[in-house]
Amino acid sequence: MRLESERLVLRPWTHHPDELDRLANLYSRPSLVRFLGVVREPVGRMVDDWAIRMATDPRQVIAAIEVRATGVIAGTVLFNLLPGEHHMEVGWHLHPDSEGHGYATEAGQMVIRRGFSLGVPEVFALVVPKNVRSQRVCRRLGMAHLGRTTRYHDTEYELFHLLSRRRNSVARVRQAARS
Repeated sequence: MRLESERLVLRPWTHHPDELDRLANLYSRPSLVRFLGVVREPVGRMVDDWAIRMATDPRQVIAAIEVRATGVIAGTVLFNLLPGEHHMEVGWHLHPDSEGHGYATEAGQMVIRRGFSLGVPEVFALVVPKNVRSQRVCRRLGMAHLGRTTRYHDTEYELFHLLSRRRNSVARVRQAARS
């Protein structure tokens, strides 16, 4: 799996020592730990687990966000199954030195577009209520805020949702037929 835009390359994380160091640094940052909790799994195992998940279900993406111009890995973008569900979730985890450049929005758009092209009818995002920046990214992605939920991970989240254009068109036709 490799997705490219003018600015970004989304690709699997590797076991290259520099990448594993960047991944460990990213997931130990207080700015991420406060929203995700402490990641206890060794980063090499995370990379292996992510590769297995993508190989098992080609709709899933858990990829490094590489800045094309510099080669720096800005963070991780995710398009994966919600726990215990058949619904897909989009998410992103950026290193603080890569925030504020639009990378989360751009990477999110890329994986959502790919998912919709593979027939995924809708996508959700779970955002910790205090994570206002990620809520703004969801809105820039065109996602609707559905309110709060405690359905996932035994934690309260703001729930965002986006229908594919195809699914949205079908819903509008059904609503028009009822009118």
